[in-house]
Amino acid sequence: MRRLLAIGMLLVLTLAAGEAPAPAATPKPLSAKKLDALANAALAAMKARAAELRITGVAVVSYAQGDTVQGWTSKMAVVGRIKDPASGDNKGANFLGIAYAKSAEMADTLQDSGTAKRPPMTGEFCWQGGVIAKVKSGYIVVAFSGGKSEEDVEVSRAGLAVLKDAL
Repeated sequence: MRRLLAIGMLLVLTLAAGEAPAPAATPKPLSAKKLDALANAALAAMKARAAELRITGVAVVSYAQGDTVQGWTSKMAVVGRIKDPASGDNKGANFLGIAYAKSAEMADTLQDSGTAKRPPMTGEFCWQGGVIAKVKSGYIVVAFSGGKSEEDVEVSRAGLAVLKDAL
């Protein structure tokens, strides 16, 4: 009897030791159709806010699934103009490039653009106008370029509100 008990205990210990901890549940990926609809709604909200402020430029919304930004899905819309052309001593401005520079900074710092507590890296300009939020399944990164910094932030917040409520 003792022998059977000892064998049983060894069997239980062997099975228990061989079990790996259960992996943490990962959020279900968003469907491309749902993400596209949300991006369109966010861009529409940004266009509406820009119209209220009487500014034009470029809006970008991005969604990165997971705890770090390793890739994302993004959508952009030109809201009246994509650039300010060069004239005289003014070299002009590419609003699409600026919006993506803001987004790139946020992807690294996980903070709103222009608010990082470190010197800007090459490719970053510390321009305000982009906002980021952590949601249960990842990060939302929203940027606008074309107005004054505080106006760009307001437009970006309008897009973030749509996405944050839905994600």
